[in-house]
Amino acid sequence: MGEVAENIERIRERVEAAAHRSGRSPDSIRIMAVTKNQPRERVVEAYEAGMRLFGENRIGEAEEKYAGFHHDAELHMIGHLQRNKASRVVGLLRCVESIDKIETARAIDRRCRSERATMEIMIEVNTSGEETKSGYTSRDQMIRDLEEMTTLRGLKVVGLMTIAPFVDDPRAVRAAFASLRAERDLLSDRFPTIELRELSMGMTGDFEIAIEEGSTLVRIGTALFGRRDAP
Repeated sequence: MGEVAENIERIRERVEAAAHRSGRSPDSIRIMAVTKNQPRERVVEAYEAGMRLFGENRIGEAEEKYAGFHHDAELHMIGHLQRNKASRVVGLLRCVESIDKIETARAIDRRCRSERATMEIMIEVNTSGEETKSGYTSRDQMIRDLEEMTTLRGLKVVGLMTIAPFVDDPRAVRAAFASLRAERDLLSDRFPTIELRELSMGMTGDFEIAIEEGSTLVRIGTALFGRRDAP
């Protein structure tokens, strides 16, 4: 068994333990392999070890690594997506998790309709209040934008995403995840026709807390591949 396969097994064991602690089924939680700054060879290694869900932060890297990749691999954009690059995600990605502006959603929708395609999206919420992070900070603005997003025929809103603060206090991390869950519940009541099935929250340093707070998708990079500096 290779290093990546061993890491995947350890991560799955930790996911299962966190799920059981919170009275959940491990099958309700998906593990994403975050391949930012990883070469394609490592992506292939993860795929051969059983991973099928992958995440990228930049559209250029995604195009370089995943063009012509296995058809059963599911690729998500988890980094900030510039509006002028939004059309490039169609046909390459299954989901854009980092929608925090209606203009980006409109740009993806236009390309989807021209290609007769549909793109899944998630709403990114800034639950930490940190200015350096992307995501909606205004609930009223998020609701106004979501009202329009539900009318865009090329898009399907499937959930919410957040990044917890990078702090040593687990209470602050837990509060951020609990906040996203509360936003999902509020929006589900406000928009009963939308199935907000996904709560994408939790990374290498905090995914067990995220699972305890309801995460359905954890984004793992360092614990799976090890540290790698940007080129």
